[in-house]
Amino acid sequence: MTKAIKLLTALPQAQRERLMELAKEVSFPEDTRIFEAGGTADRFWVIRSGAVHLEQEVTARKRVTVGTLGAGDLLGWSWLFPPYRWDFGSVAFSNVRAYEFDGPSVLALCVEDPLLGLSLVRSVAEILAHRLEITRGKLMEQYAVSRRSPL
Repeated sequence: MTKAIKLLTALPQAQRERLMELAKEVSFPEDTRIFEAGGTADRFWVIRSGAVHLEQEVTARKRVTVGTLGAGDLLGWSWLFPPYRWDFGSVAFSNVRAYEFDGPSVLALCVEDPLLGLSLVRSVAEILAHRLEITRGKLMEQYAVSRRSPL
């Protein structure tokens, strides 16, 4: 299994400093919807404190929490991939403080500094791989439980 990495600590110091020049400090009160699935993905956040739930809409009236993120975690990767639409929704589970990054500005920085771009994409890919492995494990557990349950 891949290990959990934190975006900012995964980047070499010089690249982290360049990226942080684009950071804006933001906060979200508890129960604030940060973004909706299908909406325009033009930014991302690195959580400084608090917790955020990632949600998947199952029906028009039901959402399921598919992940919880906390301090140091990357919130949002859809800004990096066309068609730049959120795959999930997110809501602040508690009061959240975060660094916010404008996606197009970060992409422009990556073009200007290809080493930073490569480091950033590799770090995001590692984060995604780790989250996929965790999700796979949860699905396997759920499948095993449902197989043991009488019909």
